[in-house]
Amino acid sequence: MSRSRTERLVNLVICLLSTRRFLTAAQIAATVPGYEHDPRDARQHEAFQRKFERDKAELRDLGVPLETGTTSVFDTEQGYRIAHREYALPEVRLEPDEAAAVGIAARLWQHAGLAAAASSGLAKLRAAGIDVDPAATVGLEPLVTVDPAFGPLTAAARARQAVTFAHRVPSGDAPTRRRLQPWGVVCWRGRWYVVGHDLDREATRCFRLSRIVGPVRPTGGPAAFPRPEVDLLSHVRRWSGAPERSGQARVWARAGRAAGVRRWAAASAPGTEGDVLELRYGDVDSFAGYLAGFGADVRVLEPPELREAVIGRLKEIVAEGAA
Repeated sequence: MSRSRTERLVNLVICLLSTRRFLTAAQIAATVPGYEHDPRDARQHEAFQRKFERDKAELRDLGVPLETGTTSVFDTEQGYRIAHREYALPEVRLEPDEAAAVGIAARLWQHAGLAAAASSGLAKLRAAGIDVDPAATVGLEPLVTVDPAFGPLTAAARARQAVTFAHRVPSGDAPTRRRLQPWGVVCWRGRWYVVGHDLDREATRCFRLSRIVGPVRPTGGPAAFPRPEVDLLSHVRRWSGAPERSGQARVWARAGRAAGVRRWAAASAPGTEGDVLELRYGDVDSFAGYLAGFGADVRVLEPPELREAVIGRLKEIVAEGAA
């Protein structure tokens, strides 16, 4: 997927998450960067419609719950929105407003220009008299990059082209070569997975993108296999199972802040200018990334390895912002 299309998709998601009303195609075209055109020009308008149809299909392939409908009985044209109730991510302990700010957008964007474009789009919505969630602009900063395998795998899934890649499992030292007919890429508990037919195992398999080592290489030609009607997210959910939270942490949270962390806490005690929370967690790296998102409102007291992981993640964010 090209950078310009990735930016357009992210801005489209932010736009549709920022209001609970249905937005028409014309309102979206006037709001989302990348859709600019003169609607009076038949060729330009036709090009916009083709682009918009492709983008809607892409979002649905990624598991984004895109709805169509009208806001009132007086509307004559159908509109589009993203259902907050279906798009929230409770497994990663986000408040609904946090989910609106950091859903797919925060995981996809790669540079600072996207934040400005997103804020500009929301300003256009307000100027048009459309109510915008005031929390929608929170956190519109580039924080993380997508896994390198994301682009090649989504492209191969769209083209229905088989791929080969090296995949490392936690229990093994050396990666193994896998051959896959990819059906799609979805996000589950903050991580990206590809689902498809494993040609060596002759069975459905899913692989976490962060465990793919080296390049993803296409093999054979396009349209080489049929894509079955499969709920990819449900398959990943069954495959991954419930995370084992064997780690224990003590975390200081500033008074009145970090509501998501507080809800996760097994116990809480008053501390200086805040509270000391007891938390259980599974993977150190993923939990450190989650805590780092709260910035100065959260400080890890123990264990040392979690504290160091959070500090390391914050340094990475600073370095990425200065690049």
